[in-house]
Amino acid sequence: MKLFNCFKPFIVQLLVALVLVFMQVMADLQLPQYMANIVDQGIVLRDNSYILSTGFKMVLIALFGTACAVGVSFLAARIATGFSRNLRKAVFSTVESFSLHEFDKFSTASLITRSTNDIQQIQMVFILMLRIVIAAPIMGIGATVKAYQQAPSMSWIIALAVGVLLCLITIIFLIATPRFRKLQKLVDKLNLVTRQNLTGLRVIRAFNTQKVEEKKFNDVNIDLTKTNLFVNRLTVILQPMMMLIFNVTCLAIVWIGSHYIGDGTLEVGQMMAFMQYSLQVIMAFLMISIVFIMLPRAAVAMRRISEVLKTVPSIKDPPQPKRMPPVFEHGQVEFKNVTYRYPGSDEPALKDISFVAKQGQTTAIIGGTGSGKTTLVNLIPRFYDVTSGSVLVDNVDTREVSYRELRERIGYIPQKAVLFSGTIKSNIGYGVEDASKESVEQSLKVAQAYNFVEELGDTLNARVAQGGSNFSGGQKQRLAIARAIEKAPEIFIFDDSFSALDFKTDAALRKALKSVTKKSATIIVGQRISSVMTAEQIIVLDEGKMVGKGTHAELLKDCQTYREIALSQLSEKELKDNAVKPQQVQEAAV
Repeated sequence: MKLFNCFKPFIVQLLVALVLVFMQVMADLQLPQYMANIVDQGIVLRDNSYILSTGFKMVLIALFGTACAVGVSFLAARIATGFSRNLRKAVFSTVESFSLHEFDKFSTASLITRSTNDIQQIQMVFILMLRIVIAAPIMGIGATVKAYQQAPSMSWIIALAVGVLLCLITIIFLIATPRFRKLQKLVDKLNLVTRQNLTGLRVIRAFNTQKVEEKKFNDVNIDLTKTNLFVNRLTVILQPMMMLIFNVTCLAIVWIGSHYIGDGTLEVGQMMAFMQYSLQVIMAFLMISIVFIMLPRAAVAMRRISEVLKTVPSIKDPPQPKRMPPVFEHGQVEFKNVTYRYPGSDEPALKDISFVAKQGQTTAIIGGTGSGKTTLVNLIPRFYDVTSGSVLVDNVDTREVSYRELRERIGYIPQKAVLFSGTIKSNIGYGVEDASKESVEQSLKVAQAYNFVEELGDTLNARVAQGGSNFSGGQKQRLAIARAIEKAPEIFIFDDSFSALDFKTDAALRKALKSVTKKSATIIVGQRISSVMTAEQIIVLDEGKMVGKGTHAELLKDCQTYREIALSQLSEKELKDNAVKPQQVQEAAV
């Protein structure tokens, strides 16, 4: 249905193109007949006026056919490129609606290939379909009828040539189809290997594994090259075989036609016209065969795009979404017996989690690697949906409201800071309409990012490279935090967003954050005890289970897991000294 919607605006243009194709073919079919008349009635009878008048008609018909062909080419290009544009838009819109589960199903490399290379293949074949494939059957049938009218006794020659052509095309088609399926998968794989090499270049150089990565790339590249060569050889073989069949057919027509001319049952002009119509029949099949060679690859590409368009996101808005209360009326997040299991996993990632993150308070989440901290906070903005239980924002189940309204209330800073190519201002004001210069500067100051941004020279108009590659890890984290602050959300989610900051900057940032988060529910995922110990509530996770909940002092006393994490980072004396200020604890931890 989505594919039809992409094509729907071009139906009228397609009908016009079909009419022009029909007129072009009809014009081309008239020319051999006029040529036969010139030979048999003009040249043989030496009637110059007939030759000139008929020749003038041929010129007019040829010009008309050329004009129709130009119109078909123009419309074919317009329809194909327009359809491809709409298809890319549909794929992009569909991918934007995917949850993290769908992204896990389709790799990033594959989605890029489907949005670019696959649609390009469809566009190329679409142009050829309109220009060639539609015209070829009309041309083939019309030329066969005309040839029969010229010399019924020699029609078997065309039938034999067509039979041989069909066998040849069928064999090549059956051989080529599996190879084209493999070709698209290899393009995906090459894209994946290249992307991994480019994004992981620093690690590759640090470990001196350039040769290993080169071998991986060469293996995929060689496989792709071999497959491409095989397909191209098929195409190369096809054209000479077609020309061989055509030449043999012409030879047979001249050989047999000469006997009929000698018997007086066939005119020279009729034999010439028959030969021209035979050429048109063979050329029609040649054109179809060229498209058929490309068709399997386009069919594979279309199937891959359809897979994306037909994928129903696992997370979508309810049919009748509830309205959430006014912003900052409640400002809390509540987990009620939440369990989450990743698709295909035997064990749940989170088991029976219950707690409330209240407005104006900080709730910290701590635990070992793989304990489910990031999974837990990803449930709040509905990047995943709970398997059982419920997540409530402002006393409303997140599954009962539109995720657009839900996410409007959330300022999310991911574990890996993501920046977009553009300027500092466009990144900080991302998601905020008409962000003022003063507001952006204030957000940067709170995030402890203003000083290094000011040093860039152009301040808010300073360039941000793709992925923020012209900034350090700590700078990217601070810019990502400033972006969330600029949004002024009801709920702040910091997913280990301070890990790249030094202790001094961390302490200054947390102190400045208090002024902008005093009305918000703040949820912090942290690895450092010094990052979470001042929170009003600390949630301790271990293998997906909540094994502790309380303040720093309470957990040191009652939660063995928390105590073990704390002792691995701070001394016994530092942990017992509750009067020590957070900044002093952080400095002591260094």
